[in-house]
Amino acid sequence: MLITHIIGARPQFIKAAAVSREIAKYPEIEEKIVHTGQHFDANMSEIFFQQMKIPEPDYNLEVNSLSHGAMTARMLKKIEKVLLSERPDWVVVYGDTNSTLAGALAAKKLHIKVAHVEAGLRSFNRRMPEEINRILTDKISDLLFCPTDSAVRNLQNEGIGSDHLTEIFKSGDVMQDAAIFYSKFSCKPEFEIPEKFVLATIHRAENTDDPQKLNNIFNAFQKIAEKITIILPLHPRTRKILPQEIKKISNLKLISPVGYLEMIYLLQNCELVMTDSGGLQKEAFFFQKQCITLRDETEWIELVDHGFNSVVGSDTRKILFAFSEIKEKKNDYSIDLYGNGKASERILQKLLS
Repeated sequence: MLITHIIGARPQFIKAAAVSREIAKYPEIEEKIVHTGQHFDANMSEIFFQQMKIPEPDYNLEVNSLSHGAMTARMLKKIEKVLLSERPDWVVVYGDTNSTLAGALAAKKLHIKVAHVEAGLRSFNRRMPEEINRILTDKISDLLFCPTDSAVRNLQNEGIGSDHLTEIFKSGDVMQDAAIFYSKFSCKPEFEIPEKFVLATIHRAENTDDPQKLNNIFNAFQKIAEKITIILPLHPRTRKILPQEIKKISNLKLISPVGYLEMIYLLQNCELVMTDSGGLQKEAFFFQKQCITLRDETEWIELVDHGFNSVVGSDTRKILFAFSEIKEKKNDYSIDLYGNGKASERILQKLLS
């Protein structure tokens, strides 16, 4: 059996690493990795392959820095060429990026089976490009690996699987597999880290492309930074658009993106997480840290339902209130929400069945 992974963005490298590590246990499976190039900066791409010991990509398509339409179209064309040459049994796509959609489309037009890892997630906000990518990929995939019960319900509510052309399978979350495995290899970043700090990230277009929202978030950061240092790994795109006065906020430590093992170290040692990322919300839970989500909705509703996550959007007052309430929260992190590290194993068993 030949499995081809289509990956292109930082979270997908983590997910593919977990699945690839499981594939290594099966001598009858050959794998090929296609890197679209969507994340191309060394700190956003190369370091992940090095640290996580992911096999080097068999193909790097070098598609990046384009509009959504142009990027997806160019990826589609280049992926199609690869698939015509390789003719895999399965194409595996991950998450919700342009790389995800392009990989699924290219495969289905060539009548190659598609498995979508992290299927069924919904924010119910169709202004987010990620939401469109998820919905379309789920609609055309053959096998949908859902991380949670709510993801399964979302697909069932949309009628997906009722025609028996698509199979829905609850696998758990491969991100937890990765967190458990790589946590013992965490690596301290090469900069001074205070004893207590908040770990924050901001990269979603809904925040970075809206000056008012961005200003509101950093107004809250400025107030919080009066009490505790905030370490903020900055996506290159976000750094470019930040006003100079924001970059000068005292006790706000702006750093370049770090590798996965350094990010694990920061997660292990921070007091809490503040983010507009999807994956980092879960990683906060994996490392038993409270999360404040700087978006108006989340796909990971189980984290909200169980009190691990507060969704506050870009409202300065809500952000500050959530921060003030953190110390009062007493959560039981032993609950099994994401499969307890067995997702990749379940995925491979299903692909082979």
